[in-house]
Amino acid sequence: MMSVKDLPEECWELVFRFIGHGRHLESLSLVCKQFLSITNRLQFSLTIYDPTIPLLPRLLLRFPRLRILDFSHLNGHHEALLHQISQSRLDLDLLNLSNQKTLSVDGLRELGSNMKNLRVLICSNIGSLRDSHLVVIAYCFPFLEELDISFPLDSQASDFGVLRLSSMLENLRKINISGNYLITDKSLFSLCQNCLSLEEISFFTCYKITQLGIASAIRLRPGLNSISFNIEKKRIHGPGLTLTPIDLDLIDSFRSLKSLTAIDLSNSVISDEFLFAVAEGGGLLLKKLILQDCCNCTFSGISYVLSKCQSVQRLDLRKADFLTDQCISKLSIFLLNVTSINLSGCCQLTNSTFFILTRNCPLLSEIKMERTYLGVEGEEDSIQDSFVNLEVKKVYLGDNVLLSDASLIKFASVCPSLQLLDLNGCEGVSGEGIVEVLKRCCEIRHLNLAYTGMKVFEMMDFEVSQLEVLKLSGSRIEDEALSIISKRCSGLLLLDIQSC
Repeated sequence: MMSVKDLPEECWELVFRFIGHGRHLESLSLVCKQFLSITNRLQFSLTIYDPTIPLLPRLLLRFPRLRILDFSHLNGHHEALLHQISQSRLDLDLLNLSNQKTLSVDGLRELGSNMKNLRVLICSNIGSLRDSHLVVIAYCFPFLEELDISFPLDSQASDFGVLRLSSMLENLRKINISGNYLITDKSLFSLCQNCLSLEEISFFTCYKITQLGIASAIRLRPGLNSISFNIEKKRIHGPGLTLTPIDLDLIDSFRSLKSLTAIDLSNSVISDEFLFAVAEGGGLLLKKLILQDCCNCTFSGISYVLSKCQSVQRLDLRKADFLTDQCISKLSIFLLNVTSINLSGCCQLTNSTFFILTRNCPLLSEIKMERTYLGVEGEEDSIQDSFVNLEVKKVYLGDNVLLSDASLIKFASVCPSLQLLDLNGCEGVSGEGIVEVLKRCCEIRHLNLAYTGMKVFEMMDFEVSQLEVLKLSGSRIEDEALSIISKRCSGLLLLDIQSC
């Protein structure tokens, strides 16, 4: 009989690649030294947490084919971090240094001297960002294609630093400069003029960038695929303190974005005319439309853009409080390709909207309806028994204070393939209701019952072995319930019981 050693390592490597998932590779690595060696070579991505820091040099040696390193979950100061990475001699594609309290310029320079092939550098939410950081990044990482320097806690980065970036990084395709409040039109102009491969740009809360500056930059780079920014909700003095109007030049510039696939205008003042221009530009190519917390537009503008852009897959209309169940019914005929929708904060939407979406949107897999009027029956409730949607996998219903067991059970009956259910803060739902949901939705892997105060597991007489993540923060859970969870939820990977 053939043994493990008789099969060439190349064959085992193909088998393990087919298995793919990191958790399964961990189990295989314990079988024998040969499997450990093979799985080490198949580890291409590594996320580091604080307890892992002392082991970092050994881990970097253990996994010689690492292409992605993520340090964004670390807390505290880690001065030697960049030195350790640079000494590893790994040929990284992506490095995530987000949330670091400090980012050493000398450390970046050393890293760049050993990792010139780095393509993606993410430095979001770092303690301080200065022009010196940008200059070093520009000179030391010449092949960067994606750069995220968004929302530093202390931003001293100016047009000078961005100008250096734009002049040196010829291959740059994506950049996020959001939250760097000193940056002006000059930065946006230089990026669009000098970075000939630029496809995606984000600049939220860069309030020194003007509407005219945005329009000029767009005309320089009409081939942009994705643009994300916000038009500040400033008011001008006059009758009724009216909102600052959108410049006609900016509106007109969006008609030239014929390759646009994604636009995010979160927290902006917009207008129906602006949405008309987006529709005329993006048309059938638009896949992502984010209009959360926008004001000054109406149902007419949203309806028009969706009627012209029926390839939209991700739609975010959070806090569009003028939307009603009837509005959603009219919009749903344009949402045949939508896979994810966010209607949280749309306070007029009832159960009817949930049933309209699950019936009329065949590809929908994710629904977010937090802080709505769910729990109130509408005209569509009577027909919910006549259909089942097997595509919906994730449902977020947090902070719906009117949501009841009866409504939740109806939702579960319509969506039996649910894998994630978030009921954070839904105090009107009881343990009996959750038990009924778990009976109907046997594939739930992620369940959030935080701040509901309900008792669920004491009344369960069946296993939920598929459950991997259970969040019970603030739920006053007792030892008896924990004992039952350990028996009923054998596949659990994460149990959150903070503030219990």
